Amino acid sequence: MSAAFRKAAKSGQRPHRERAQPAARRKLGLLEKKKDYRLRADDYRKKQSALRALQRAALDRNPDEFYFRMTRARLQDGVHIIKQPKDEVTPEQVKVMRTQDLKYVEMKRVAEAKKIERLKSELHLLDAEGKQSNKHVFFFDTKKEVQEFDIATHLNTVPELVDRVYNRPTIATLQKESLKGATDPAHLKKLAQQRKNQYDLLKQRIEREKTMFVIAQKIQTRKDLLDKTQKVKVKKETTNGPAIYKFKFQRKR
Repeated sequence: MSAAFRKAAKSGQRPHRERAQPAARRKLGLLEKKKDYRLRADDYRKKQSALRALQRAALDRNPDEFYFRMTRARLQDGVHIIKQPKDEVTPEQVKVMRTQDLKYVEMKRVAEAKKIERLKSELHLLDAEGKQSNKHVFFFDTKKEVQEFDIATHLNTVPELVDRVYNRPTIATLQKESLKGATDPAHLKKLAQQRKNQYDLLKQRIEREKTMFVIAQKIQTRKDLLDKTQKVKVKKETTNGPAIYKFKFQRKR
């Protein structure tokens, strides 16, 4: 005999017995307590009121209303699905990001940057293609001086050196000192071709360094997205830059 039955027998009260589970309903499980029924009823009434509010909002909605998300939404099996825009990544970037690590990409980028600095120090970018040309403006008082103007005479040099932007000696210097370096036209043409090849190589290395920098940023962004901190996309990903996210501020100890 339990303690509750002994206490009820001593006080002369009728002991309380739980209602027995009918045999036909035993397959449905134990009977719920009164408290559990109230919680379920409250939850049911809350959901019914929410459905009625949604029905009123649907009836009051303007059928001609338009918002920009409609252009990215579609109906699939009765469910609205928002089409997410794909990130813009070139095939080369995808291949590098899948096979290489961030440290390796950063190491290659630094190596390319050092080679670029070395080439720039050798070439000086004096006659590079695409470089903004300097302007030398001459001022005259009369139209006659403009018509009689000779740039070689004004610069005190020979006509063959007028187009040079560097190493343009005067006539007095040429009379005092002998020419140093190559003077043969064929040799000069060969040197010009070599210099052009060096500029092309420099251009390729600059483009490669930019590509490595973008790839490193995209890999770092994908690693940052693994954090469970709440975030919002501010700018989508492009071929020239990673996506930009705004993370929720969290105070750290």
